[in-house]
Amino acid sequence: MTLLTKSKYLVGLQCPKYFWVSLHEEDRIPEPDLSTQHKFDQGHIVGQLAKGLFPDGIDIPEADFKKNIAKSKEFVKLGKPLFEAAFMVGNLYSRADILVPAGSKWDIIEVKSGTKVKDVNIQDVSFQKHVYSLAGLNIRKCFLMHVNNEFVKSGEIDPKKFFTKEDITEEVNEAIVGIEERINNLLNVMKSETCPDVKISKDCSDPYDCPLEDDCWGFLPSASIFDLYRGGQKCFKLLEEGILALKDIPHEYKLTDKQGIQHKCEKTGKVHVDKEKLKKFLEGIQKPVYYLDFETFRTAIPILDGTKPYQQIPFQFSLHIDGKHFEFLANDNSDPREKFLVELRTVLGSSGSIIVYNQSFEISRLKELADAYPDYKKWVSEVIDRVVDLWFPFKNFYYYNSEQHGSASIKDVLPAITEKDYSKLKIADGDTAALSYLSMIYADGEDVRKDLLKYCKLDTEAMVWIVKELGKIVK
Repeated sequence: MTLLTKSKYLVGLQCPKYFWVSLHEEDRIPEPDLSTQHKFDQGHIVGQLAKGLFPDGIDIPEADFKKNIAKSKEFVKLGKPLFEAAFMVGNLYSRADILVPAGSKWDIIEVKSGTKVKDVNIQDVSFQKHVYSLAGLNIRKCFLMHVNNEFVKSGEIDPKKFFTKEDITEEVNEAIVGIEERINNLLNVMKSETCPDVKISKDCSDPYDCPLEDDCWGFLPSASIFDLYRGGQKCFKLLEEGILALKDIPHEYKLTDKQGIQHKCEKTGKVHVDKEKLKKFLEGIQKPVYYLDFETFRTAIPILDGTKPYQQIPFQFSLHIDGKHFEFLANDNSDPREKFLVELRTVLGSSGSIIVYNQSFEISRLKELADAYPDYKKWVSEVIDRVVDLWFPFKNFYYYNSEQHGSASIKDVLPAITEKDYSKLKIADGDTAALSYLSMIYADGEDVRKDLLKYCKLDTEAMVWIVKELGKIVK
């Protein structure tokens, strides 16, 4: 018998097609990437920590499906907190993170690794309450226990301080209205031999990115309306009007100035350059010129004293200056932050522009480091005053090439302006770099270390190449 679980229910609410494929053609759904798997793993770790709040709680076995259900029925009679209790009613099946007795009633506590209550969490718990009620449990209240983003680690993690528990009973009761109809609709989709035909929409990435995106969005041309810079609902309106290609947007259609530049570049095949503004930007760069990039990691449960959940911890930098390259990469599981600062101050001179890409990231990390190590506050302030953001001319469309596909990311700007890219690297993005670093420091990772150094080095080399090309353009 195929069951409608709470996870499948949430999938079905987002997209009936995704729901059907997940049941009938599961091999079409790709394995989760490193970043997605990391989020799953973080959620599991947070869930385990939450159990510490209930020392007399009973952990129900997870491996054996039938045994889990039988044990859940048995342990409910004991009137103790239950972890991972499972209930099945007809085709419906749900497991609770934590069920807590409240007299003759029960409270549902759903544990999430996020830092706030989300709409999808409410729908999740509403399905749980419906199933548990059908199974004979009298549910008193519903809670969401999430990460307290103001928590600061100091020694062993105290679950009481780490978590924030919010009463979501009222929201769940509102969400549960009409749930039987929604469930019946999904059960009909489940039984159908035909995959539902679903149009693409904002739901494809809300609340989660759909793994079938390549399949569903594949009909669009390479330069589609969805490349429109900050297009939002405008893109879907164009789709409804039968317009798919960016170049086919009617001339009279109302576009922003930046969207208009995109549209013109796509139609003419020419690159847009505002030489006057580009020249002014480049003239603001003071020699000697430093090209700097940071890499960071973050975890739901902080692993370093003095840090918060999901705080970005710098572990690597790359710096190019006058044809020379300097780099730092922490090589063990000790706190890398002060070593990072010491090495950075050693190679970062006292004058000249410091070029970064999307300065808010590097500046925020520097301020956090200064807060953690006050002796560096004055130096950090001086460094921040010298920062120049190379993202600025691209986000403002002083230069735009249709090869960027509406993006000002360095990963898209670099190949558009230099024909070089990140494709040959084993590590080619920040998320993979962070996860690779974490794996490296807890295992033998010499090859990973080399790949991390290559990736971060390319980030600063890319800026050197881009500035050089811009200089040629404005001559």
